[in-house]
Amino acid sequence: MKTFIISKNDAGQRLDKFISKAVPALPKSLMYKYIRTKRIKVNSKRSDISTKLGENDKVDMYINDEFFAPADAHYDFLSASKHLDIVYEDENILLLDKKVGLLSHPDETEYNDTLITRVKRYLYEKGDYNPKDENSFAPALVNRIDRNTGGIVIAAKNAESLRILNQKLKDREMEKYYLCVIHGTLIKKSGLLTGWLSKDEKKNKVEVFKSEQPGTKEIKTKYSVIDEKDGLSLVEVELLTGRTHQIRAHFSSIGHPLLGDGKYGTNALNKILGYKKQFLYSYRLKFTFKTPAGCLDYLNGKSFEVPDVWFRKEFIDGTLTSSKTVKNS
Repeated sequence: MKTFIISKNDAGQRLDKFISKAVPALPKSLMYKYIRTKRIKVNSKRSDISTKLGENDKVDMYINDEFFAPADAHYDFLSASKHLDIVYEDENILLLDKKVGLLSHPDETEYNDTLITRVKRYLYEKGDYNPKDENSFAPALVNRIDRNTGGIVIAAKNAESLRILNQKLKDREMEKYYLCVIHGTLIKKSGLLTGWLSKDEKKNKVEVFKSEQPGTKEIKTKYSVIDEKDGLSLVEVELLTGRTHQIRAHFSSIGHPLLGDGKYGTNALNKILGYKKQFLYSYRLKFTFKTPAGCLDYLNGKSFEVPDVWFRKEFIDGTLTSSKTVKNS
């Protein structure tokens, strides 16, 4: 038998969601059975899976001890690098400049050293996070950026901030701006690209169409040309929709693929120039809340920008095309 007292970070969750995180060794089928047969109670009363937990609620679990994992003094995230590029930090969030080549989350190629494990190590060593003090919450990333793209990633330090930002992201109450370098020059120096995108899940590749097709989703890509040199263009992009590989595929579909993009790009030209990494960076973020944001209201209207985009200065200086190797950081 074990009792959990619901903390502020645990509050607001459904009972089944909380148990899945707090007692991951308990199979879902047994969890549902134990809730139904009153072996799991909330405030000494029978509950159901959809019961919303409040701060200081008591969850009693009359189940075998084998389902409760023993305390582990070692945490995998302590194996992660200590290096973090912090753009902004307060008591609720971190804004991080994720570099090209770093995974946002663990996958089959890398488990220990990712952006989220670095965040956990940083907060743990700072004293802002200790797994022993949490039943179900862990610091989490709100958005993610592909391994081969760099830029701003938001990390939430507490559950309330995470819930608010996840909803704001879904409701598109944040403006995300990217810098990229494309092949060629655009006739219109600013405008809005529209189209319809389909994704091949097996190949992890998308295709853009001019008109709606079965299974496609609408995409909108706003752009403005900043500079042009040697048959290349430095472009600022604002995503009005957020689809997989949207910027890369959209510019490729109009004959202006990103420099260094091996999947949607012009490999022959990239090889001649010696570039193997895509020139794309999520460099600016603005919070544009249209509805109340609770503890994060103070962020509304604020804009944040990374101090250095690895290819911007070289492009403007005119030294980009004379270089034969890409500098990623």
